[in-house]
Amino acid sequence: MNITRRRGAIATFITLGVLTVGLAITLNITWIVLNERTVAIAVLGVILFAALIAGVVLNTVFLVREIRRNERQDSFLNAVTHELKTPIASIRLYLETLQRRPVEESQRQEFYKIMLSDSDRLLATVEQVLKAGQLGQRHRQQNRTLIDMQSLVSDCIAITLQRHHLPAESIVLEPISGVVRLYTQGIAEDLRTAVLNVLDNAVKYSPEGVHIRCSLSISNYTWVALRVTDTGVGLPANQFKRIFTRFYRVPGRAMAKIKGTGLGLFLVRNIARQHGGEATAISPGPGLGTTISITLPLAAPASSAVNN
Repeated sequence: MNITRRRGAIATFITLGVLTVGLAITLNITWIVLNERTVAIAVLGVILFAALIAGVVLNTVFLVREIRRNERQDSFLNAVTHELKTPIASIRLYLETLQRRPVEESQRQEFYKIMLSDSDRLLATVEQVLKAGQLGQRHRQQNRTLIDMQSLVSDCIAITLQRHHLPAESIVLEPISGVVRLYTQGIAEDLRTAVLNVLDNAVKYSPEGVHIRCSLSISNYTWVALRVTDTGVGLPANQFKRIFTRFYRVPGRAMAKIKGTGLGLFLVRNIARQHGGEATAISPGPGLGTTISITLPLAAPASSAVNN
């Protein structure tokens, strides 16, 4: 079912629900007027009528939600299919070229570089899908360790710069006020995934040039806050919460051109919540950039050894 048909189905279900509720109200009012002297029957009729209306409304809501969920899942499958097929096709093309004709050493090295980049992209997509499945398990049996957030974020910035072939000034980590070190307790692998996804998103949604600023600070005395601000496409206010929904991608032609699976920020929010924190988004508006914040419980270095 394509998007146009889904929207038509949603409109149809809502219209049917409204008409059914309107008809039920009309019939019920008429029935009460005709039987106003029979109080007990009238009260029973009102109760049954309320139950009927609630059932119709709930049924309509569930149908609309199911249609929207199917739409997001289809979008996810299309995106994943593209993200998997494109690098595979590219790698195959270069391998066939190397196999069929002699290639100069400089060009051969360039082919190897491109194939490695495509394999990294393929691996990143697979890992993202696998990580989304792992986070579905509410109780992860991994030990949590003390994590230096400045070191972790710096490592993620270096990986992102290398992955997207960006100059060092494209992503800047601002110095921490007071030259303190900020720690949290958690699973380093998961937090690294969250930070990498935020940085990758900031890069992808900055088509006119990558200028990203990251900052770490103490929030409300007991939290460590990471903020990643870009100067990219920005967001309308009604998208601040939706972008953290699984499979969800912001609609619009400009957004449709940007590759993605709709899982990145879903993973960020779930990882933050599994660590007792939260992930939020804010933007001045379309075309004015976005700030993604991850807030985690602050840990005191003196009191934290590895939890066994």
